[in-house]
Order: sequence, then structure tokens, then C-alpha cells
Amino acid sequence: MNILDLNEQEIIRRNSLEQMRKMGIEPYPAAEYPVDAYSEEIKESFKDEDEKRYVTIAGRMMSRRIMGKASFMELQDSKGRIQVYIARDYICPSENNLDLYNVVFKKLLDIGDFIGIKGYVFRTQMGEISVHAEELTVLSKSLRPLPIVKEKDGVVYDGFTDPEQRYRQRYVDLVVNSEIKDIFIKRTKAYTSMREYFNSKGYLEVETPILQSIPGGAAARPFVTHHNALDIPLYLRVANELYLKRLIAGGFEGVYEFSKNFRNEGMDRTHNPEFTCMEIYVAYKDYNWMMDFTEKMIEKVSMDVNGTDEVRIDGKTISFKAPFKRIAMIDSIKEHTGIDITGMNEMQLREVCKKLDMEVDETMGKGKFIDEIFSEKCEANYIQPTFITDYPIEMSPLCKRHRSNPELTERFELIVNGKELCNAYSELNDPVDQLERFQEQLKLSEKGDDEAMFIDMDFVRALEYGMPPTSGMGIGVDRFVMLLTGQTTIQEVLFFPQMRPEKTIHKDKAEIYSLSGVPEEWVPALQKSGYVTADMLTGANAQLIRQSLFELNKKYNLGLELPSLQDVETWTKEIKN
Repeated sequence: MNILDLNEQEIIRRNSLEQMRKMGIEPYPAAEYPVDAYSEEIKESFKDEDEKRYVTIAGRMMSRRIMGKASFMELQDSKGRIQVYIARDYICPSENNLDLYNVVFKKLLDIGDFIGIKGYVFRTQMGEISVHAEELTVLSKSLRPLPIVKEKDGVVYDGFTDPEQRYRQRYVDLVVNSEIKDIFIKRTKAYTSMREYFNSKGYLEVETPILQSIPGGAAARPFVTHHNALDIPLYLRVANELYLKRLIAGGFEGVYEFSKNFRNEGMDRTHNPEFTCMEIYVAYKDYNWMMDFTEKMIEKVSMDVNGTDEVRIDGKTISFKAPFKRIAMIDSIKEHTGIDITGMNEMQLREVCKKLDMEVDETMGKGKFIDEIFSEKCEANYIQPTFITDYPIEMSPLCKRHRSNPELTERFELIVNGKELCNAYSELNDPVDQLERFQEQLKLSEKGDDEAMFIDMDFVRALEYGMPPTSGMGIGVDRFVMLLTGQTTIQEVLFFPQMRPEKTIHKDKAEIYSLSGVPEEWVPALQKSGYVTADMLTGANAQLIRQSLFELNKKYNLGLELPSLQDVETWTKEIKN
């Protein structure tokens, strides 16, 4: 990396790095550092009357107050922060060599560096529980300065708050915004709670393929890749449903999977192209049983994660206390639009959509119309957990027909805070009916619906061997965690959400500048001065360019021979092809 690409702080830190090495201190040691205590536990367990406790801790130095022969610093480990007292006469091995304190600690260490401390726990005169250092070890030198977040009277100043920066540099976000780590700790607790619930019922966690020859199980646009050895297209999983149902057909009574799914669709506050879904399938059950099962699971997870069945999001209090409200989809549409769509055909539904001022196109079928009406006119009204049940058959190609109305299916979606959280069926296990549903999806695909399902003949074959009555449920884990942690965007609950490519400034290569006679060694300095492409030199003020090069040469100790004004004037002439 060229020194001109660095800012002043980065240059200082690299110089400190080299000075440490000259002193015989390795800033990136390979040996294990045997940590045996953590900040929060030290503070919680300390008692003044106890015997002196020796500890070994490690973490980032986040602040430092130097006061002559003694100083205080704040160390941040994986659990929190703790104050450390550093006295020269304790950490320096002999009076003849005080460099560890006078040079390394006071001058060469920077905020953000990782250090190890061995010492004992005590309470300062100000009453703060601290560690009295007897040994200091440099564990990792940071070469970029952290954002300095200031706090006074509970108010944060100069915070690292820009969402795009935070998502791109989550590693910095986690260091300087301590509350962010809590979101992801709660996410893991939610996984653990769900697993405990399923395992307690005797259900088996399994794994199914991510690369699939047929992207089945959901109406979604897949990502496509190519397998070179087999010379075939493969698709990233859009859902794991059909594989899990194959396992039910194979004799397992209950299976579940936390799966990474991928859908080549839009990105917004609630959608990421890569997301986590939990799907569970249980034999000999129906969607009524699954509603009871689901609401109990959600209540349990909320209690395990937050210690309460209530959450606050968007200024609203949402209760996960079972049981949840239940309403049929057609009744919901009637309630919120005043229109009863029972028995309507495709043409009639198209007219309803137009009457409701909704956009329609020729690719849309009966199921798509109903889905759009509910999504636009009804869904947002359900803030408290509500099961929307009994979907029209055209919307549910993998779902069993309703036992009392063949125009409907035994399906529910759980809506919370105006968004779908869960989707569940009494699963279709009639192979003839399933094949007919797949063929209907094929017709939609031929009309131009790029989210219509593929026909999976192997899955039909599995049904032909026989699958018991089964209920299945899928829950969007990311959205569930959003609710549990009070977040309004999916990016806040993903460590590394998908982002647009980071914008970079285009810079010409040195050989382009050479066409104007610019020596290669002066190209970085010109670009530092703002002439990032060779054509920017054309017609520029040669005197100003030369003055800028002189200042950079001096400031960064480049040691280059300054070009003459005549040379610079040559650079500013139009390039002759």
C-alpha cells in the first residue's frame, strides 16, 4: 500500500508498529494468551472482604488517561468493559528498562489495540472495581482508528450511526455500538429455544441440499449457477419443503431444518436475497394442530429470549401470549374491502382489482389476484398475531384441499405487525392432485410468471410411494428476530446483509499517465492531489500542480526529485493519439 493512500492516523500507527518490532516486541504474537476472567463477571463477583484475586484478561484498549508514572485505561472484552490501573513500577521488569510503560504504553499503543493484562482485582478510591496490572502484553496492533463515540449524561455524540457504513463494516459496528451485539445474542437464543421445543417433542433436525436441480417448494425466482463436471444448471435453494416431505415419506415422523434460502428478487427493509427459514413437518397432524403448536412455540421463544411475552416495535406493544386470533382469508378481504370474492372467477377478480385501484397485468391468474388484494388491502391491519386461514386453492399448489370446501385449502399464514411471519399447511399427499397443481403452475410460467413453481417429478414419485397425512410450517427466522429485538429492518438482524457494490473512485493506471510524460513515481502524488485520471491534467494550472507535489513530497518524506515547471507543463498538454 502506498503511503499516500493512508491518512495521518494510519501512518502514525504503522510507524508505531515498526518501532515496536525494532524494540523486539512482536505486535501479532502467535502464542496462546490464557484468558481466565471477563469484565462483567469480575465486577459482579467482587467483594471487598475477599482475598486478593489474580486474573488474566484481554481485549481492546478503548480509552486511556495518562498521569505520569501511573495511568488508567478501559479494556473492552467480549462481555463488556472494565477499568485497568497501569503503574510503571509494576509492569516494567526492571528499573533499568522502563520502555514498556514510557514508550510502548504511553506512545506506541493506540485506541483499538488488543492487549493482555495480568494482575489482581481491587476497588479504587473512587469506588470503581478495576484490575491492577502487573503484566502487559501486546496482542494485536490496530492500523485503522476506530470511530470515537462520545457519551455525556446518557447522550451519544459523534456516533457510528450511518446505516450503510454500519452494515458494510459490521466489525466496527459491533465494537463501538455495544447494543448491536445484544441483537445477535438474542438471535442465537431464539435458535436455541426453538431447537429445545422441537427436540422435546422428539423431532429430528436434518440437513437438505442447497444446490438443487429443481428449485421447488416456493413460488420464487431462483439464483442459477452451473455445475461444470456434470454440465448441468443448478439452482440455489428457494425452499427446503419438498426434501423434508420426502423424509416424511421415508418414515420419519417429525423433521425440521434451519435453512439458508436464496431468492433472486428485490431487496428492501424486510427482504434480503439470502435469508434463514425454519421449516418443520410432522406426520399425522393437520393445520389446526399446527396452529396450536406454532403459537405455543412463539410464546415460549419470546419468554426465553426476552423474559416476557410482549415486545415493543414501531411504538406498538405486541403480545405473543397464546392463543392468537384466527380469521379466514375471504372473510378478511370482505371485512377490509366490503367485497365478498367467494366463487369469483379470474375475470371477476380482475375487475375487483381495478375497482380497488390496483395494478394488474396479463401474467396474473386467479391466485395472484387474491394474493394481491389481501396483501394491499388487508395484511397491514393485523398488528397483533393473527392466523389467516383457508386460502383459495389457486394460491397454494402444495396444500391439501379444505375438507369441507374444495375451492379452499387447509393453509394458514401468521401475520404479525402487518407482515407474514409463518406459513403452514395440511400438506397435499395425493400424488394425482399434486401433479395437476404442478401443471397449473406450468401454465402460469408459460404466461410469463417467473415466480411460478417448477414441476418436480421426483417429488411426485415420492408421493406415489405414499406419504402419511402431514402438517408443515415455515417461519422466517430473520423477521421473527426483528420482532423479538424491536428492529424495523431486516439488515439490523443480519451480521452481513447483502449490499450494493461499494462505490470506488476510478483511478487511471500509471501507463495512462505515461502517455503525457508523467514518471510512474509521481502518479500516486498526482492522484492524491485530485488528478485521479490522466485527462484531468489536460489544461490544468502547471504551477498549482507543481506546488501541490512539492507539499506532498515534503509532508510524506517521499524523497522524490521535484519535476521542473516545464516538465509539469508538458503533462498538462492534450494527449496526442
